[in-house]
Amino acid sequence: MMRWFWLSAVVVIIDQLSKFYVSESLASQPPMELTSWLNLILAHNTGAAFSFLGDAGGWQRWFFVILSSVVSIVIAVWLMRLPKTNICLASALSLILGGAVGNLIDRAWFGYVVDFIDFHIDTWHYATFNIADSAIFIGAILMLIDAFLLSTDE
Repeated sequence: MMRWFWLSAVVVIIDQLSKFYVSESLASQPPMELTSWLNLILAHNTGAAFSFLGDAGGWQRWFFVILSSVVSIVIAVWLMRLPKTNICLASALSLILGGAVGNLIDRAWFGYVVDFIDFHIDTWHYATFNIADSAIFIGAILMLIDAFLLSTDE
């Protein structure tokens, strides 16, 4: 199943390029309105999802670097051991791995994750996220589909 690592690499490349573009384009700029429900806004997240532990004082950076590294290794090994017929789970794991590595790169280099996608409805705003987060979310949905709809009891 090593052939699925290309998908992880594509996610990392798109994620890093988009973060670079947004960091260069939106530095010191107001949010860029794309639609009535979607903005681009530069945000630096020192925590985890939804800024969990974002104000913890700095120790969380290396905690999340180590945690992300361990999880990425586990997912890579899991992916390599999958049967070739399990395409849905392989896709899911590849997306999650790419997203985890994309955010790991940010956290290790900068001490924060670059977020920029601001989805909102009227005045309610969802947590700002990025391409890596989106890949992780889609991968998690595919894992649920694989677990509940595609897996067979043997």
